[in-house]
Order: sequence, then structure tokens, then C-alpha cells
Amino acid sequence: MSNDNATPVPPLPERSAAEAAASAFSPAASSPPATSAFPEMGPPNGAPHPPAHEPVYQWAPAPPAKPVAKKGLTSGKVTALVLAAVLFGGGAGFGGAWIGGAFGPGASSAVVSSDRGTQGLTINNPSDVNETAAIAAAALPSVVTLEVGATDGSSAGSGSGVILSEDGYVLTNTHVATLGGSVADPAIRVTAADGKLYNATIVGTDPTYDLAVIKLEGASGLTPIEFADSAELNVGDTSVAIGAPMGLANTVTTGVISNLNRSIEIASSAAPDDTESSDSPDGENLPWFFDIPGQETPQQPQTSETIKIAVLQTDAAINPGNSGGALVDSDGKLIGINVAIATARSTSEEGGSIGLGFAIPSNIAQRVANEIIDNGFATHGLLGASVRPASSVQGTTTTGAYVAEAVDGGAAAAGGLQEGDVITHFNGVRVSDAIDITAQVRAAAAGSEATVRYMRDGEEFETTVTLGALE
Repeated sequence: MSNDNATPVPPLPERSAAEAAASAFSPAASSPPATSAFPEMGPPNGAPHPPAHEPVYQWAPAPPAKPVAKKGLTSGKVTALVLAAVLFGGGAGFGGAWIGGAFGPGASSAVVSSDRGTQGLTINNPSDVNETAAIAAAALPSVVTLEVGATDGSSAGSGSGVILSEDGYVLTNTHVATLGGSVADPAIRVTAADGKLYNATIVGTDPTYDLAVIKLEGASGLTPIEFADSAELNVGDTSVAIGAPMGLANTVTTGVISNLNRSIEIASSAAPDDTESSDSPDGENLPWFFDIPGQETPQQPQTSETIKIAVLQTDAAINPGNSGGALVDSDGKLIGINVAIATARSTSEEGGSIGLGFAIPSNIAQRVANEIIDNGFATHGLLGASVRPASSVQGTTTTGAYVAEAVDGGAAAAGGLQEGDVITHFNGVRVSDAIDITAQVRAAAAGSEATVRYMRDGEEFETTVTLGALE
């Protein structure tokens, strides 16, 4: 079968390394539109148990924090004093955050505050504020702690979330808002960074990408998170995680972006019927499991279904309870929603971060959140193909997603793809296996156009497809 839509293309050019740049802090963005009905919550998620001593992924994690930056930074870095003045100057950005006390030898301690009170960040030496403190002060007012429980008191746990609007829309993970799917109608209590308490209800959940939006009751004047463009990130960029690991609210950890285009597979009883990754292992047999808020010991999942999600990898320390919280850049802008970790643990040991944390990229999170707020649910793309890892097929010469079948009438077939093609790129992102292509397709909205590069008979082609809708 010939492909009239595709033309041979040259190899992709190598990306150059990004040059280091000084951080510039800008005022917080205005809140997005926030009007929505309150639909019922989606089906629950599951949580697999690993064999002893295997690395595991856990619902949202790692290495030591970066050294404290001292005054007199060079190479484009501002001094700690100037950074503090920019960050904490009365009335300047970040919700008018300020430091109570003088910058100088006489200042012994201060608490970062705003017109709504303490924001949970204590500065003991205002004359020597480093970059991480500045980033935290910018983002921390937009991060909240969730306490989720069954109305009968049978189970409870905690996680994190980020504020989307002044009137109380908050983005978190589905597994946080539903305690891993164990609570159909949860009671949710939210603590803001300034200590204010709110009751909350679920606006909608998206089990396909483990995202959920909740709405705080009676909220006003909150500080929405500002979104960064996750497509502009580079490996090595600063990443700061903010959330409530182990229930410890307003925790700040720092690291770098370790990798930009990871894909992970997670066992989930909420997973939709999905045949596009035919050789994917059963969820019960995955060598990873997820810590669900409030779950004292790992539980073997009761499902063989899985979801595949595209994630950023970071070495910022993220642990259970960080799930749903913010991963921000050097400007304090959101680059990801913390979702999972990998950890070396056995059934007889406590789990913990080993420097492999994962976050849903901000561009995906923002699209899903907006759709949930507008419609009560989010859409996801469907390629209309059954795929396998190309490395498992004899005779293939490159890694990628091997097309085992292009469904008649589906997006892949309409774009000229056929059995035997090996997909190597989707919307410019390198595809290494079947999990990669599924995660990238699901990250896109239903009905959106996507570019696909693939190998056929040793030659590379590119085509444009219009994705279907995952039901």
C-alpha cells in the first residue's frame, strides 16, 4: 500500500545545549476562566506491588538539595541581596510578598507574608537569601495541602495541589482526590499556604492522565500558579518541588530536570479500554507500585489495566504526599504536576526517594485542567493502531513503535500508516517503544492534528494525522 500523504524527510537536526541564564522574576499571572458544572467522579485507580528489591514507581519524590547560593554570584547571577529585594519588595509581584525586617546585620529572622498572613516560608537570615528561597516564595502561596477521607471515616490520606484561580479551582492528581480510587465520594479539606482551611468538592477527574480538579468552597483572592511552557525546558534546568510529603506541608526541595521525554506505565483500575499497546504487560505483573495517600503498606492491585503517561524526570526530592503538588522552574512558574517516583525498596523496608521523580508536563496539565473546568472531563487522542515495541520484532533496525495493525477508518490508516511501519517521532518527540507512542497520543486532545515520522523499508517518512477520540 502506498502512502500519498507522506514524503521522505531528512534526519532530525541535533539540538544544541542551552546556555545558562540568570533568573528573572515576574508578577503572577491572572487566573483562568473558572466556570463549570460538578460531574460525577471517574472510576478508581489501582496500585501494584513490586517484587522485593526491585525499583518501583510510587504515586508522587530524591538526591541532596543544591548548595546554598551565597552573595556575590557571578556569570549572570544576581546577588542574594538583590534577589531578595526583587522578591520581597513590598507590593512587588508574587501577591505583594514582603519581608518583615531590615536587610542587614540587625535582621535576625523574618517570615514571608502577604495581606492574607503568613505564607509558610521562614527566612532567618534576610541578608543572605538564595535563589531557592526566592523561587519558593514565588510559588508557595499557590500550593495547597489536601486531606482526603471517606465520609464514614474508614480511610484518609494527604496530598498536594496547585491553585488555578482566585476563586478556588485547584489541580491535583486523581489518585490523591480519590485515595487511589478507594473513595467514591470523598470529604476533602484543603489547607492553603497561609493556614486558611477550605472544604472542597471534585469538579472532575481524568483517570487517563491521573489529573483532577477540585473547587474550594467560599474561596476568593487566592494566588493562582503561573504556568511555564514545558516545551521550552532543557535537561539540566532548575526544578523545585513544593508540596506536602508525608503530610509535611510547605516542603521545598530542589534539583534539575533529568530528562524531558520519559513515559511510564501505571496500573489503574480506572484505565479506559485500550488496545493500542498490545504487548504491554499486565498491571499486576509490573515491577512497580504506587503509594496511595493514607495507605500504610503497599497493596497488590486488583486490576491488569494500565495507563501510560508522558512525564518529566527530575532529581528533586519527591516523596509520597508530594503527589499533585508543583514542580516549578527558576522563575517560580509551574513546569509540572508531581505524580510518581521510582524507589529501591523491598516489602520489609520503608520506601523513599532515590532521585527519580516524575511530573506531568505543565502544557499537558493545563490543557486537561481547562477541559475539566469547562466540560467536567478531558479528551485524549486515539491513533487507531495496534502497536508493539519495534525492538521485539525481528528485522527492525531502529527502536520505535511497530505498527502491528492500522485500523480501517482510524487516524493512522487515514494518514497512510500501515502494518510494518515503525513510528520514531510523534509531534517532534522521539518514540522508543509502544508505551512512548501511547503516552504521547493520549497527551494530545481528541481531534487535534499531529505529525508522525516513521520508517518503512529503510526510508523515513513524515505524515500528518487527525487524532480520533479515546472513549
